[in-house]
Amino acid sequence: MSNFRQPDRRVAVRSFGVTFPDARAVAPHHRVPPPARDWHQLIYATRGAVTVRTAQCAWVVPPHRGVWIPAGFEYRLEMSGVVALRSLYIAAWAIPGHTCSVVNVSPLLRELILRCVQLGALDADQPVQRRLIGVLIDELKALTAVPLQLPVPQDGRAARFAALAAAHPAGDMPVAKMLRKCAAGHRTMERLFRGETGMTLGQWLRRQKLLYALRQLAAGESVNTIALDLGYNSSSAFIAMFKRELGQTPTRYFA
Repeated sequence: MSNFRQPDRRVAVRSFGVTFPDARAVAPHHRVPPPARDWHQLIYATRGAVTVRTAQCAWVVPPHRGVWIPAGFEYRLEMSGVVALRSLYIAAWAIPGHTCSVVNVSPLLRELILRCVQLGALDADQPVQRRLIGVLIDELKALTAVPLQLPVPQDGRAARFAALAAAHPAGDMPVAKMLRKCAAGHRTMERLFRGETGMTLGQWLRRQKLLYALRQLAAGESVNTIALDLGYNSSSAFIAMFKRELGQTPTRYFA
């Protein structure tokens, strides 16, 4: 892992596996090595959920999904629940870089990731590993993104609103009150969020609740508890929202 910056055209893939037993753990960079300038990274959560954060956005990665992180991308990780991570580092020369995104992990790609972690590094000079690299690269090129990111507005008023919303995920602070605290009207805030996040204010707030719910589900909270925490009158209303956004009920999504 310490030789990432030394070019070696034989080694196209490196790997790293770690399990965090503490549900409240926040992983510093040296615990999960970030990609260097010449290496992309794919983090796959086999258990628990991770949140990748930057100043501009947050991506929530539920169990059995992954997050693609392009070479040189700076971020920090947050953990929800007992978390088991399997990471691949792919040489930038071996595959074009995607943008940072949460991605679906196919059954074949999952097995490839686990095999790579067993091997440590893949050496193209070894025929078996060279073939494995080829199949892996084909699967990585076919990655499909999942809408589990939350853009962070940068305007001072919008950023203040986003911070208040994050502090009150159940909606116990009315939107009108948050707007007053941010010294902005509803139309102004709507314009700011559309311009900076590409989402309406209502869409952004729903996405924030969804990502909060994913982290809590991964930490072992019950659907009923999360529904109440988010201000829903019943668990069925929360389940309906979850299914509308992600196409499955929470139980099926985490299966």
